Amino acid sequence: MEERMSYHLEGRLLEVCNCNVLCPCWIGEDPDNGTCDTIVAWRIDKGAVDGVEVGGNTIAAVAHIPGNILAGHWRAAIFVDRNASAAQEQALLKVFTGQAGGPVADLAALIGEVVSVERAPIRFTVNEGKGELAIGTDYYAELEPYRGALGGLTTLTDTVFSTVPGAPVFVGKAPAYRSHNATLGIRLDLSNHNALQSTFSFDG
Repeated sequence: MEERMSYHLEGRLLEVCNCNVLCPCWIGEDPDNGTCDTIVAWRIDKGAVDGVEVGGNTIAAVAHIPGNILAGHWRAAIFVDRNASAAQEQALLKVFTGQAGGPVADLAALIGEVVSVERAPIRFTVNEGKGELAIGTDYYAELEPYRGALGGLTTLTDTVFSTVPGAPVFVGKAPAYRSHNATLGIRLDLSNHNALQSTFSFDG
């Protein structure tokens, strides 16, 4: 019997897209524009994949979603932190392309085509709903959270779709969101569109 890889990952998520605030994809509705162009970045603060420590790295997907998010058929460009070792890159790709099973595999199954896998310098400073993401020179997002009447972070839970299965997300907006990928047909320079942030713990 084939031995399945095991993993435990803890970290932070940033997701931005060209939907308006709040993105309808999370509750299973169609994207505001009919299609959705997104960046989803997972910062691994600590964890291991089949014994390979992967903490301190970020992996991100730049994706074009052609319709309802639950229907899949995403086209995605994958970016791995330039500082990751070869072993760390291989381990992260196995998890985030679904080969290692677990909760991430259900999400990875929505990707119909990976158009590229690249190394890039990735800066991820998002914490508690606020911060920045930069991937090379073609991708940038800034995040500001929404807050409740008493100042607490606005959260979204129990959604039909999630890029961090099992965790609540902080609802926010991106004062700046830039994404340029010719292969995917993405060329965006937007302000004040959807952004979400979360912490996650994945076990597979």
